[in-house]
Amino acid sequence: MQSKSIDYSIFFIVLSLIVFGMIMISSVSVYPSFKVTSFMVTKGLLVEPNNYFYLLKNITHVILGFLLFAIVVKTPFSFFEKYAKHIFIAGISSLILVLFIGATYNGARGWINVPFLPFSIQPVEFMKFGLIIYLAYFLKRRRSQIADFYNGFLPYMFNFVIIMFLLVLQPDFGSILICTPLVVAMFFVGWGNTKHLLASAWVFIIFALSIYGLWKHSTPTDRNSFSYITDRVDNFLADNQDAIRNKTINFQTEQGLIAIGSGGFFGLGFGKSIQKFGYLPEVEGDFIFSVIAEELGFLWVLFLVSLYLYIWWRGFLIAEASQDIFGKYVATGITTLLLTQAFINIGVNLNILPLTGITLPFISYGGSSLLSLMLAMGVLLNISRTADFAKVENKVGLFRRNKVR
Repeated sequence: MQSKSIDYSIFFIVLSLIVFGMIMISSVSVYPSFKVTSFMVTKGLLVEPNNYFYLLKNITHVILGFLLFAIVVKTPFSFFEKYAKHIFIAGISSLILVLFIGATYNGARGWINVPFLPFSIQPVEFMKFGLIIYLAYFLKRRRSQIADFYNGFLPYMFNFVIIMFLLVLQPDFGSILICTPLVVAMFFVGWGNTKHLLASAWVFIIFALSIYGLWKHSTPTDRNSFSYITDRVDNFLADNQDAIRNKTINFQTEQGLIAIGSGGFFGLGFGKSIQKFGYLPEVEGDFIFSVIAEELGFLWVLFLVSLYLYIWWRGFLIAEASQDIFGKYVATGITTLLLTQAFINIGVNLNILPLTGITLPFISYGGSSLLSLMLAMGVLLNISRTADFAKVENKVGLFRRNKVR
């Protein structure tokens, strides 16, 4: 039976994650808020410091995010297919623009300060959505040629290579790490030739190892803005205990592991984190997961992971049940994006992946990240309105590739 309303199970889980994120930010951002507002006092921007600076900004992000979500859910889904090229071109243009007028943070030029907005815009977050929309548009129109190397695979991958090149210039390898799985998943669901994917994977691995080797053996005078990637990979390959003992691990990763280890099974208790008081950098952003583990323990972390897995299962169910082939591809891309981002962030916190600067979806502090995710979820739930779940409720294997006839 075709659904007439959005998938409320996903909506309420996303809402729960956002509320939980606000609660955790209220806990972890006390020290960072006091630190940044104290600096603002010295500049004459505030009268006195406070402990809720990041919480208030996060509330602003949430309000704007739900406004965007409400607009997108009510927008006819055909709008995104009609303007897919325009959305993609706008995303590419923003990545080019940021190279010239963007603000630099932690060695990457990826933010644009927009007047009258309470936060800087990070164009790459919205580009991910634009890439999904355009690739879905491409796959629908080339579905009879997508298995062909010259007419399908090469032009499909060329769109991604353009984005990847612009991200390398920032540099932002974390976003490349996120975009790659969604590009592969959409190609697979679009009935692309897996042999082409395997061949390109080998080319990518050889290229990555070659670049790593060049940076690894470069002299101190030869090191550049990309060399930090080699350091992060080395930290990732090192044994956690030996790396901490020998002080070869990244300080941020070390403090994150200490936080996770301190939490144990049941946690130290809400608000009782030690690492959040200046020991763990980016505690309200990239490493909020570590403090969640420290304060609430392994049981709560397990429950949190299960919520992301439920969205993954439900998202692919929507993709499978979609009556529109464009919607099927978009739902696949959005679900893959969310799942990849969540588990890259968790992997970084556990030191099973190199540092990337990726936020935990709906929970970490970050205006552009939250807005882009709410935009994507609004589109996903828009697609769920036209999904025919009755046709797939007895099927097994959500990644089964049904060729479109």
